[in-house]
Amino acid sequence: MLLAEHGLFHHVYDFEFVELPFGMKLELPSLFGMQLTKFMLLQVIAVVIVLLVFRGLAKRIRSGETAHGWFWNFWEMLALYIRDEVVRPIIGDPHSHHNGDHEAEHPEHVETMHGHQHPLKEAAYAEVSGGSSHALAGGHPADVYLPFVWSCFFYILICNLLGALPWLGSATGSINVTGALALVAFGATYLYGAREQGYGGFWLGLVPSLDVPFALKIFLMPMMFMIEVVGFFIKHGVLAVRLFANMMGGHTVLGVMLGFIAMQGIVDTGLWYIVTPASILGQVGVGLLELLVAFIQAYVFAFLATIFIGMSLHPH
Repeated sequence: MLLAEHGLFHHVYDFEFVELPFGMKLELPSLFGMQLTKFMLLQVIAVVIVLLVFRGLAKRIRSGETAHGWFWNFWEMLALYIRDEVVRPIIGDPHSHHNGDHEAEHPEHVETMHGHQHPLKEAAYAEVSGGSSHALAGGHPADVYLPFVWSCFFYILICNLLGALPWLGSATGSINVTGALALVAFGATYLYGAREQGYGGFWLGLVPSLDVPFALKIFLMPMMFMIEVVGFFIKHGVLAVRLFANMMGGHTVLGVMLGFIAMQGIVDTGLWYIVTPASILGQVGVGLLELLVAFIQAYVFAFLATIFIGMSLHPH
């Protein structure tokens, strides 16, 4: 019924109700003059799931012991992967403008392959860092940015996975939701960069140093500054469009396949008995692919957000 009313995009539309089995609907109320929608509810559910999972995981590893059980190990594995393979290698040490000299001076800070730290680095960093407010005691200097990147990754991942459940939907298939996420990433990039370089120095740091005559530099620098500023906005806009397009496209393909079953020209012929099992098998195959896409798109968003943060911390 909903497919007929709203077309193939009904699964990525936001409604003032939640779809239930057998064509039923659960109407959502208004709170303080604001109408609640399905995507609002799904985003709250995603936040609650992330909160419960990681409060439970933190409780289990707070004592320094490893978490037991495949469920907790799964989430711990994802968190450690984002930390060791994304945030630490990409951001590095924002306070060391020349890593080679820093590592030569402090050999205990040399990292092993794939971003994993030497055990001495974990223990000695708090002393070597001189008590920097930007560093986490006993950890890597980039760990201070981990909470934000982790929040992006797991929040988007849960939103994507909720879209794989029947009668729900993918909030990240809405440009309004992904646009808000990109705006948050934009704000984080600027605030982290401004804290490191100063609020004015952040914008000046967008322009690379030019080894050209002074007269030519006066002409080139304003032009390059405008290009870099526009590029800064575009890069974060791409975060929104990329996530939105991939999630909407996947659910649209699923809707098209199911739509074949209900096409009048197929129902009235013997082709229905061929198209129906083929559509169901295609739905299962694309659904499994969508599960992979849910993880990939959450990873891509977190990866690009980390790159942008790293670029804001290290001036050109």
